[in-house]
Amino acid sequence: MSGRVPVGRSVTVKVPATSANLGPGFDTLGLALSLYDDITATVIDGPSSHATIHGVGEGSVATDESNLVIQAIVSTFSAYGIEAPSVELVCHNAIPHGRGMGSSGAAIVAGIMIAKGLLAGIVEIDTDGLLTLATKLEGHPDNVAPALFGGLSIAWVTPEGPQHKKLTVHRGVSLLVAVPRDLTMSTTAARSLQPDTVPHEDAVFNVSRSALLIAALIQSPELLHAATEDKLHQDYRAEAMPETSALIRRLRDEGFAAVVSGAGPSVLVLTDDPVERERAAAIVEKSTETSWECLMLAVDFKGATVEVLPDGDGL
Repeated sequence: MSGRVPVGRSVTVKVPATSANLGPGFDTLGLALSLYDDITATVIDGPSSHATIHGVGEGSVATDESNLVIQAIVSTFSAYGIEAPSVELVCHNAIPHGRGMGSSGAAIVAGIMIAKGLLAGIVEIDTDGLLTLATKLEGHPDNVAPALFGGLSIAWVTPEGPQHKKLTVHRGVSLLVAVPRDLTMSTTAARSLQPDTVPHEDAVFNVSRSALLIAALIQSPELLHAATEDKLHQDYRAEAMPETSALIRRLRDEGFAAVVSGAGPSVLVLTDDPVERERAAAIVEKSTETSWECLMLAVDFKGATVEVLPDGDGL
């Protein structure tokens, strides 16, 4: 297949943060959050791609062709047998890095959505194609599915490829993410702490809680505390994130549905009342061991969006 994207074509993408696992839903459940990276990409007549970073990652994120967004653009073009053009990216990033809020998944999704926009009229990438590409680059679909499609996502993998189901979260659910200012955790490091096998009773426990969590999030938020209990991953990772573990215990002892957000070290709190969310934030802010930033967020229902700009509206 051949095709050439004209120099000057520009697209903008907006990609939400995500929180995966949600307690018992390890590698399966994810929520899209109302915190976004916004990126403009313009095709340029030059030998290489380049990124300008504003906000999170400015001065530390790669700006050359090793940038993860640029790599995802190239991979998407390659998947359809087309040579990727050189692009200039202008990135306005708000998703914290290394905090368990899906920053790498968001970068991958951003690159794929940029490619989708640039390829409009040349190749049409459908929903299955987006999820397949994103999962291949990320390694698992639990973050990229909600980043792509929004809402509450159930993701699973079949011999035919990754699959997802998007669900609408009950309007009574209020979210708080406590982000540590000075702590980070890599997904790879967090996964290395997982055992190869778990006790049968722990597996059964998590199956029951995962099923209950779906009901709690879409229908019965009053069940969130019980539904977010977990025995598969959080306890194993606690030693590597003692501040996170201590804050979760403190919040759960007060009746809050608090869990590790993704691989951590951020903490996600699911409440069924905005007043209770404020009370949870007050508990977080009283924590003296670690400095936390409280983000009052909503569930993002749209997922990633892409817009092809009129000629000349890019850089």
